[in-house]
Amino acid sequence: MINPKDWLEFGQQFHGHKCPAMPMGLRVGAAAMNALDVDRAPDGQLLAIIDLGDNHCATCFADGVQVITGCTFGKGNIRKTNKGKWAVTLIDKRKGRGVRVTPKAEAMLANKQSSFFKEYREKGIPASVVPPHVVDPLVEKVMGAPDEMILNISEVFTYEHKEPRHSFDGFVCEECGEMVVTQYGRIKDDKKVCIDCAS
Repeated sequence: MINPKDWLEFGQQFHGHKCPAMPMGLRVGAAAMNALDVDRAPDGQLLAIIDLGDNHCATCFADGVQVITGCTFGKGNIRKTNKGKWAVTLIDKRKGRGVRVTPKAEAMLANKQSSFFKEYREKGIPASVVPPHVVDPLVEKVMGAPDEMILNISEVFTYEHKEPRHSFDGFVCEECGEMVVTQYGRIKDDKKVCIDCAS
């Protein structure tokens, strides 16, 4: 069993500030891993499909998911759907199984009604300067609540995933001199160039 509390301190260091969204990502990721009975991914064994979008509150959620699952943008085993929702579908690629976990709407709404959001974040105050007496109770609430109080966990389902082949091919752009992965290259005036130089 993965215990999200074991990852809180590291998650906050990685993330850079205290807030309720990163811990919620820890909770969602842990619940998904426990439902699938999998360990943290040292390589690409797991795939996390995360429904966050851009430029909305609580995208810090993604860092909690990355920290606890080992699914990272660098390893390429986390994908964002840009649906503007706080949901994760975690896939065990070896066994072809998946599970979808979301925070309960009531839990998210309660966080959004807190002074952390109303008195600080919605007024443009960075999370890193919100006083501990405001944010710590929210973090404790997220980390201490039982799964059934704050999470929706689907049944485990079959998920067929075809892994695209990773490219090791590349070239040096003939205009800017930077390395480019071949599939992203362009031809401009009979020269092999990057997307930036092709514009």
